[in-house]
Amino acid sequence: MAFLMKSMLSNQVKNLGLGGGGEESKEESTPSDPAAAAGMTREEYEEYQKQMVEEKMERDAAFAQKKAERACLRVHLREKYRLPKSELDENQIQMAGDDVDLPEDLQKMVAEDQVEEEDKDSILGQLQNIQNMDMDAIKEKAQATFTEIKQAAEQKCSVM
Repeated sequence: MAFLMKSMLSNQVKNLGLGGGGEESKEESTPSDPAAAAGMTREEYEEYQKQMVEEKMERDAAFAQKKAERACLRVHLREKYRLPKSELDENQIQMAGDDVDLPEDLQKMVAEDQVEEEDKDSILGQLQNIQNMDMDAIKEKAQATFTEIKQAAEQKCSVM
């Protein structure tokens, strides 16, 4: 309790301006040179700062590259599914440079998708789709459609 009273009273006295000498001594004891504050020589501190700036630039470049790769993926997906283009993605790709490609894993996936789509679009792919269809159901639909057309023609034409 005595500590609490002492701290409260000393704060009040400092606010009145009667005991302001304590703060000045603290300011004088802290060095104004950041190198001395870090416990290094001036040269060591400058070298440390250079390393920090270089590391930050490397991190920023890697981050920009990742953002551009993601934007490239989004652009690819938009082209594939015929969605509207985004200027933001194109700007990110341009900012990172033109050497932005899809990551290798995604390139493999895209290549596999293209092969599958080419197989489906080919004649052999269409023939395989025909084999998978239910021919009886197709025959029934065709016969039903034919009879409907025949009945409609008979109603409209007096010769038949």
